[in-house]
Amino acid sequence: MGRWTCIYCTMPNSNRAKLGEWWKADTEKIISQALQTGEAPNNSDAYTINGLPGLLYNCFAKDTFKLKVKPGKTYILRVVNAALNDELFFSIANHNLTVVEVDAVYVKPFKTNTILITPGQTTNILLKTKHFHPNATFLMAARPYATGPASFDNETTTGILEYHQTSNNSKKSNKFPLLKPKLPIFNDTTFATSFVKKIRSLANARFLANVPKKVDKHFFFTVGLRLNPCPQNQTCQGPNNTKLAASVNNVSFVQPYVALLQSHYFNQSKGVYTTDFPANPPFKFNYTGNPTSNIIVTSGTKVVELAFNTSVELVMQDTSIIGAESHPLHLHGFNFFVVGQGFGNYNSSKELANFNLVDPAERNTVGVPSGGWVAIRFLGDNPGVWFMHCHLEVHTSWGLKTAWMVMDGKGPKQKLPPPPADLLIC
Repeated sequence: MGRWTCIYCTMPNSNRAKLGEWWKADTEKIISQALQTGEAPNNSDAYTINGLPGLLYNCFAKDTFKLKVKPGKTYILRVVNAALNDELFFSIANHNLTVVEVDAVYVKPFKTNTILITPGQTTNILLKTKHFHPNATFLMAARPYATGPASFDNETTTGILEYHQTSNNSKKSNKFPLLKPKLPIFNDTTFATSFVKKIRSLANARFLANVPKKVDKHFFFTVGLRLNPCPQNQTCQGPNNTKLAASVNNVSFVQPYVALLQSHYFNQSKGVYTTDFPANPPFKFNYTGNPTSNIIVTSGTKVVELAFNTSVELVMQDTSIIGAESHPLHLHGFNFFVVGQGFGNYNSSKELANFNLVDPAERNTVGVPSGGWVAIRFLGDNPGVWFMHCHLEVHTSWGLKTAWMVMDGKGPKQKLPPPPADLLIC
């Protein structure tokens, strides 16, 4: 895979706000315990901005990130969601934000009071400060957007937007009121949907939106949570001795002991993976209606095989088997175009005509709406094996992932290069 470069990090007036989660315990032990018992992992103990919890947590008043600014300036703020299990709302009190980039791709600029950012995503925003030194201090804040049935850390992390003090106002600064932003409620899907729909490609002569117009392969993936029977000689905490799991098209992905890319390159797939990942769910049902009891569940290391340069249309449909939930899906190795989204069950005869093929958002991560669907298109022109997985870490651990295996093309620059000479062999 390539390596993203922060194009703004060395520019004047550029800053970063890395949003994260923090536990008092070892996170590896937390997820290991959850996988053994079949329960959801313990919630985080705090959210953070640049590693600091902020004013609203007890005993952490001094552990607050401060972004120092001057009046009448425009700052580039690069926001990164480094949390493991939560999508987050982010806002700055009494300041408009202008979104100019998402997932390292320029977008048509738009103003907003709040942004929504999922784990692993990046968003560059322009922050224009007031032309005078205000007699106030402004909080920046982030808290979760959560739609699923599981509990979550329903708290808020804060930072401070601090205007540069002059000699005239430095003595008064301690008396300035602290203004807080108004964030959406934790399950505000209406705001989340409205925000996502504002993200559009620039689609101009310099920054083209090369969305595939012709589709070679159509895929329909159902994504969601389910219950698995507890393994023999093990006690699980779910209903009727079951454990939580996750799947794509009712296949819960099993992580192989041998690297997929290594097995693919050396043509040694036997016992490692199979290429029979289903292009559609094994049977149709009311995906977002009353949960069905007839669920075919399999576990295995199944991948999707694509010929080089295949144009793909993939519809991802949320299911309500355990409960409807937003799933931020990330695809390695490619950017894709978000050509459509909606709520309820996807209906191609109705929705296809409404697809945006002019200026759709170009992303590498997209949220499958809670109780809805999203459609993406991409060109399979990057040979190799590329994971696609939910960016909620617990869902990935439960098996909500698969891999796309793109075969070599005929040209010399259309083939998977050999492993480096210094590659460590496990």
